Amino acid sequence: MYFQPYRKNDLELGSRPLYPTMLESSELRWAFIRKIYSIVAIQLLLTIAVGAVVVYVRPVAEFFVTTGAGLALYIILVIAPFMVLLPLYYYHQYYPVNYLLLGIFTASLAFAVGLTCAFTSGKVILESVILTTVVVISLTLYTFWAARRGYDFNFLGPFLFAAILTLMLFALFQILLPMGRISVTIYGCLASLVFCAFIIYDTDNLIKRYSYDDYIWAAVALYLDIINLFLSLFTIFRVADT
Repeated sequence: MYFQPYRKNDLELGSRPLYPTMLESSELRWAFIRKIYSIVAIQLLLTIAVGAVVVYVRPVAEFFVTTGAGLALYIILVIAPFMVLLPLYYYHQYYPVNYLLLGIFTASLAFAVGLTCAFTSGKVILESVILTTVVVISLTLYTFWAARRGYDFNFLGPFLFAAILTLMLFALFQILLPMGRISVTIYGCLASLVFCAFIIYDTDNLIKRYSYDDYIWAAVALYLDIINLFLSLFTIFRVADT
């Protein structure tokens, strides 16, 4: 792609740049951003629809936890998103395979999220949804505001990589050697902070670094940030509710 420097009042280049050193067309980048958020919105709507069916149609949740076939299917649904990620990364620029894999990834993860919430009070789910929505919108607006003023969050990458490894080890220890409600609450709080940082980092990448062909992978990154933030907050509220 050919880039040319932004010039104030240049009618061909259009609107104000998203960040001070921007060299590409603002209109093209905004079109890319709108496409990403449209895909993420569809993913979230699918997740809400599937999750609502699992939570409120009781026989569905009971099938997964009371029968051998349901338990096996539950394990498959939990593993499926991780299995789909590798081919999705390889084919994320190949239409329509990328959309097909994205649909499988989203649907399987939606079932897993629904089953996680299935036997919890509606109050806990509602609190988690509301707080997740407020945090995501606030952090998104803040990142766009900060980018326009020249702030860059690319430095967060190594720290977030270390943080996600720490969370994975923490979760493994919790599974093997359960340490009680306090440790679960601490895990939920730490995970919430980490995924808040991930939202800022991936939104900053969306503004500055993702190429126009990486729309699927950019949508997957933001979607996972939102889902993981929701699950982290859900963990905190569920412990507080018991």
